[in-house]
Amino acid sequence: MHLNRPVDYLRSEIRFKPKALDWPLTHWPSEFCFQSIKTKEKRKKKMSTSASKCENIGHSVTTSRTLANGQAFGFIISSSRAMALCSIFCPRIPLRFRPKPISPLLSKPLFSLSYRVYSSLQSTKDELGTVSIGFLGMGIMGSPMAQNLIKAGCDVTVWNRTKSKCDPLVGLGAKYKSSPEEVTATCDLTFAMLADPESANLCFAFRQIDVACGKNGAVFGISSGKGYVDVSTVDAASSMLISKQIKDTGALFLEAPVSGSKKPAEDGQLIFLTAGDKLLYEKASPYLDIMGKSRFYLGEVGNGAAMKLVVNMIMGSMMASFAEGILLSQKVGLDPNVLVEGAINAPMYSLKGPSMIKSVYPTAFPLKHQQKDMRLALGLAESVSQSTPIAAAANELYKVAKSYGLSDEDFSAVIEALKAAKSREA
Repeated sequence: MHLNRPVDYLRSEIRFKPKALDWPLTHWPSEFCFQSIKTKEKRKKKMSTSASKCENIGHSVTTSRTLANGQAFGFIISSSRAMALCSIFCPRIPLRFRPKPISPLLSKPLFSLSYRVYSSLQSTKDELGTVSIGFLGMGIMGSPMAQNLIKAGCDVTVWNRTKSKCDPLVGLGAKYKSSPEEVTATCDLTFAMLADPESANLCFAFRQIDVACGKNGAVFGISSGKGYVDVSTVDAASSMLISKQIKDTGALFLEAPVSGSKKPAEDGQLIFLTAGDKLLYEKASPYLDIMGKSRFYLGEVGNGAAMKLVVNMIMGSMMASFAEGILLSQKVGLDPNVLVEGAINAPMYSLKGPSMIKSVYPTAFPLKHQQKDMRLALGLAESVSQSTPIAAAANELYKVAKSYGLSDEDFSAVIEALKAAKSREA
């Protein structure tokens, strides 16, 4: 392309991003360098003539680049001045310095674009505190999730059946309410992380047993325009029942069970499997992103719960099989640490393996919850006539482990059920 006229250069600036402009000034080729002041004076008349011909172009050329020392260097040239300055450039640009085409719609420098993106992200962060957030359940998962919201600047109100579990959150700046009803009545968006379907039903006053039931249930405080996000792991039937109760009030409902245990919850690395009201999903997304690393929207209520049960069924079966492998390697005289250190390269095995070999089970995901999820997954499979013999066998091991008083230990303690079986055989 030959840039023989100022108007040609202006059009090329609109259509192209000159590669040479990214270079430090000292490395610019002579074709791109400005002439001396003396030369400019000599050509002043010629420049004025060129500018007048291009006065109606109506564009401006904005160019910014960074010098080698990191200081910003830029210039903004009006249409007439741009045409005048263009005449100082060499009329022909060598092939190696010719610009590459970019979108003709890009009329502003990339710096401005990235700044607008940054400003958008900053404003989103500033807006987090404008929505009041409720959080029900300060257990092994709920507490670190709520803490991450507080640390991100959210206005959080908490509740738990055992009030003392809320104290650390209150110390971080959270408010406390004495019932789910009060939380949902005062908050725009409420999250619930409850241990099991029975607890979830209690919270919604389906059973009048404790402080979270009856007239104190969350369903009696929530109203139209508000949202309820259930991040607990429940079966699809319970999730749909809760959804109906919430939506009958005019509020929105989203199920969002999480994949991950205590450490991912602390690090904000959970995975959310969501389903329900799409509008609420979009509204809750900034808060899900604070607590997790990824999220998926799966459509109608029940799909998120079903996917979570499938995930935990696989995880529980894998752990039971891994426990068998550790014991078998020991039985035949092999070093089980080889399994842990990479013979099977899986994060869960690398994380749980060392403590399993030492027969120590620090709780990240309680065994009783894993067995509950296995039971719910088997029920889901039965409802669609799907055979799951491996999961069924694994579930029996978790039941045995529970009978040995290991319910509150980490689910990796399932290996103790196999050890007990070996002892009986001996």
